[in-house]
Amino acid sequence: MAQGCLKCLKYTMCVANFLCFMCGVAVLSFGVYLMVKLNFAALTPTLDRLNIPSMLLISGIIITCVSFLGFLGALKENRCLLMTFFLVLFILMLVELTAACLMLIYEKEIGDIVTKDLKNGLEKARQNDTKISDWDLVQETFKCCGVSNVSDWGNKIPMSCRTEAPVDSRNNTLKPEIKYKEGCLMKLKDWFEENFLTTGIAVIILCIIEVLGMCFAMTLFCHISRSGLGYKL
Repeated sequence: MAQGCLKCLKYTMCVANFLCFMCGVAVLSFGVYLMVKLNFAALTPTLDRLNIPSMLLISGIIITCVSFLGFLGALKENRCLLMTFFLVLFILMLVELTAACLMLIYEKEIGDIVTKDLKNGLEKARQNDTKISDWDLVQETFKCCGVSNVSDWGNKIPMSCRTEAPVDSRNNTLKPEIKYKEGCLMKLKDWFEENFLTTGIAVIILCIIEVLGMCFAMTLFCHISRSGLGYKL
């Protein structure tokens, strides 16, 4: 009975780590997509220095490597791989919890930095037409214009701030164009608030998965140690 339960646990770990591996590939692919499609220097210079696409690439690589460790350690019943998997998961969970606490403590400061950074990015985009296309993507997605409102662009209002102008059927002329009046900063805040609960649930689920992964890894490790299988490859 015990052997059957442990075998079930072993293959459950293999399946779970394979799914995590696929998630890591997805994160890595998203980082590549952002690197190709979006230039953060045109939006926020600070985010450009943080190099978010590269961070996503690194995160994707870490997830794939850790999940591969767990998969191979469970499949081969290798104590060394299982212990490494346990320790790496524990360190990652500590880092995630620390980052979450820091974001909650310095929420206002982070908001001020983002606001200032967006304004600096918009000012640079006004001086360089090639950077406006990156703002177009954000403004078209959130149906907003500028940081606070349309006046941030001055006389150089990009086309992404406008809706399609309908034709007046009576005299076959275009009606005045309607501009998005709300700023992108408020739209972004609303978007984050709407997705805050979803993000919180996702973080909690991630922590639960990591704790379960550590428990499974340690259970298998102890079983292998008692069985005298050592560092079987």
